[in-house]
Amino acid sequence: MPNHVSSKRRPIQQRFAFARRGGRRPGAGRKPKGERPGVSHKTREALAARFPVHVTVRLERGLPGLRDKQTYRALKRAFAAGSDRFGFRLTQYSVQTNHLHMMCEGRDKKTLARGMQGLLIRLARALNRLWGRCGRVFADRYHGRILRTPREVRSALCYVLNNARRHAARLYRALLDPFSTGFWFDGWKETGGRMPQALAGREEDPPLPRARTWLLTVGWRKRGLVGMEEVPAAVRT
Repeated sequence: MPNHVSSKRRPIQQRFAFARRGGRRPGAGRKPKGERPGVSHKTREALAARFPVHVTVRLERGLPGLRDKQTYRALKRAFAAGSDRFGFRLTQYSVQTNHLHMMCEGRDKKTLARGMQGLLIRLARALNRLWGRCGRVFADRYHGRILRTPREVRSALCYVLNNARRHAARLYRALLDPFSTGFWFDGWKETGGRMPQALAGREEDPPLPRARTWLLTVGWRKRGLVGMEEVPAAVRT
């Protein structure tokens, strides 16, 4: 009996290209948090101990404003408690309605990150306790700009301490922002480099540690003292 050859072909398994998981690729990595993401989550650049850092951090949307006396008292205590720990120092700050500006020093980027993490936890707990709530307070991780020259440091000091003038230059009439460390700043042009509180006959100790880097103590003064009514220019972020 003749052999019958089947007309059916043997099925061949097809190969499919699956999307690769893991590894470096465009768009990979943790995304910024908050409703207004804008701080890159790339690895932070190395920090040398001789360079100060201008730090900015923003509140989550929908939270109360920060510029009132009761809120500022809570923030001021938290600033003082977390200002000098493990090689991290907070030396100046200003509190705006929905964000904070700070001048900081650190031995390296790890020290700065640990110090800022601890400080922001203190600030968040203080605010949540005051507001009777729980949950996220800051919209994203902090933005830090390393300052490498006297000109950059002077501009950052002006930006931090006179920031209220930048937001409402025509409406802001006080010489010193009461929600900042300007009262203890010894670099005002009008006081000849003395602290305003000393000229007023008050001997209050500064609420924060003194700066130690050359740039933040001596170097920036080579570009001139800061005017109390000087409106800061925009800084590169």
